[in-house]
Amino acid sequence: MAMTVGNHKGSISDPNIVPLIDILLVMIIIFMVITPAVPKGHKAQLPQPPEKIEAPRVPDDTAVVVQILDGGILRINDETHTWESLGPRMEAIFKKRALRVAFVQGGDTVLFQHVAHAIDIMRSSGVDRIGLLTAKMAEGR
Repeated sequence: MAMTVGNHKGSISDPNIVPLIDILLVMIIIFMVITPAVPKGHKAQLPQPPEKIEAPRVPDDTAVVVQILDGGILRINDETHTWESLGPRMEAIFKKRALRVAFVQGGDTVLFQHVAHAIDIMRSSGVDRIGLLTAKMAEGR
């Protein structure tokens, strides 16, 4: 709708902006509908905290535990052995087992060289994984 005021000679051309506004309103509606459908951002997986902090498990009855006591005394699952018989006994134990895991437990006063020597003998006799047990782990703390 255009309105002219005054006396003008000749024709006056006024643009009709009503259809332009209609087009703009339709475009706004289209963009409002499309915008929620467009994914925003990247999907990320955040690390979740563990549900419960678990204490290391104490080995069960089928586990092999080599205890090193004061004075260099060795025990394999409560059987007393010597350093010379440790290797052959470990080979005999793990001959038919698929899972070759053993644990070493030493007292507080045991020298580290005895623990390291036991681990070396166990490795050479075919044990794949060797875990260390402490007094607190054996108690379940």
